[in-house]
Amino acid sequence: MTHKVAKEKITASHYSVRVDRSERDLFCVWRVPILAGRLEIRSFMICLGSGTVRRDFHPMRGLKAALEIVSMIRFFRENLRFLSAGMVLTLNSSFGQTFFISIFAAQIMSIHGLSNGEWGLIYTAGTTASAVVMFWAGALTDRFRARTLAWFIMPGLAMTCLTMALSTSIASLLGTVFFLRFLGQGMIYQMASVSMARWFLARRGMALSVAGMGIAAGQAVFPVAAAALLLTIDWQSIWIASSVFILMCFPLVLWLLGRERTPQSLAQENTSVGMEGRHWTRAEVLRSGFFWTLVPLLLGPPAWGTALLFQQVHIAQVKGWPLIEYLALLPVMTIVSVGAMLGTGALIDRFGSGRLLQVFPLTWIAGFVILGAADTLALAFLAFVAFGFATGMQVTLITVFWAEYFGTRHIGAIKATSASIMVLGSAVGPGVSGFMIDFGFDFPQQMWGIALYFALSAALVCVAVERATTALPQTTSS
Repeated sequence: MTHKVAKEKITASHYSVRVDRSERDLFCVWRVPILAGRLEIRSFMICLGSGTVRRDFHPMRGLKAALEIVSMIRFFRENLRFLSAGMVLTLNSSFGQTFFISIFAAQIMSIHGLSNGEWGLIYTAGTTASAVVMFWAGALTDRFRARTLAWFIMPGLAMTCLTMALSTSIASLLGTVFFLRFLGQGMIYQMASVSMARWFLARRGMALSVAGMGIAAGQAVFPVAAAALLLTIDWQSIWIASSVFILMCFPLVLWLLGRERTPQSLAQENTSVGMEGRHWTRAEVLRSGFFWTLVPLLLGPPAWGTALLFQQVHIAQVKGWPLIEYLALLPVMTIVSVGAMLGTGALIDRFGSGRLLQVFPLTWIAGFVILGAADTLALAFLAFVAFGFATGMQVTLITVFWAEYFGTRHIGAIKATSASIMVLGSAVGPGVSGFMIDFGFDFPQQMWGIALYFALSAALVCVAVERATTALPQTTSS
């Protein structure tokens, strides 16, 4: 069969499409300029060997797909420096996270002569204090550049890691835990997430997802590396090495933020409004009933997600699983969370954060129900897949939600309020779960109650978001 050579051209701005003939098939050839070069995308007009033109073919559909690919590539290339800054900052927040600190629990309790309950009390007290301070200090991200704050936060976190290695008293241990949680879990992560939320509008979800890759990498690498190093060197040396690592990253962060888009200088032209077409202050948010209906959901993931990690030895014992085989499921959660982060960012940019927030609790419900009922590691594997989706969504979703519904001008103060509530949750979860275990309710039994908690918080969120969405502006800036 002989095809006539088709030569038609459709132009949209700088993008063009040409229909060409090969030996057997017709192609739609898209030539799209991308920075210094051009991207060429081909899509079939005729099925292989059939000689039949596809009736549903329309050139603009292919052009839309091509433009989306180009837009994504341009986004990464043009904003690589800003995105890298976010990733490095969240990576360094790992040293203040439970998944890293808990690796050294046995050594800390041994050198200070603490019981499990006493160590848990110190950890809870330090974390709670950091949540209180975080409520006020987090608002500094509205007033100062990230680069300016980095001069205080990163050296401070490095010094705290060094203090952990040298700590010899209960008082110094309590202070160290406070600063690890305040600077690591709190301020450095606050600085990264608020910067991403303010710097990006149309791709805000994707930017937060990419920045969150740093903490995902930290969760996957640092605990395993620390456990391996404990076999060859003392635990204090690992904290000293952590301090050195932060100081090595510090100049890199300063360089990456050298051309920072500052919040204050771009406050008027690079902010997006929230509900009712305005920027909400923290005081207005705290007076809003809408905010308080979201608090149970804010508390849930850090409280019960932290308890899930804190009680991992207990869970393996109750289920009768070898600890090393159970712990091997943690990388599964990390890998899934990375994909969930990127996927969530793309879905937020397309459908908005409100819709996804209504679905978000279901991932936690699925994880706790499956793990609570699991009698094999295969079922536990499915539970950790669900937990991976939950933790991946959480990294991106919450910050974008505040920006979308309350505006970005005061996002630092609003995010600080959210962060303090979540840090408080991470302090409460291990304590409550341990208290229940002491009263004869093992953690797998508690998982059914935790699932019910998330179901109730999901119902509150669904109703509240449905009402609030009607108050959002009809159009958003890109």
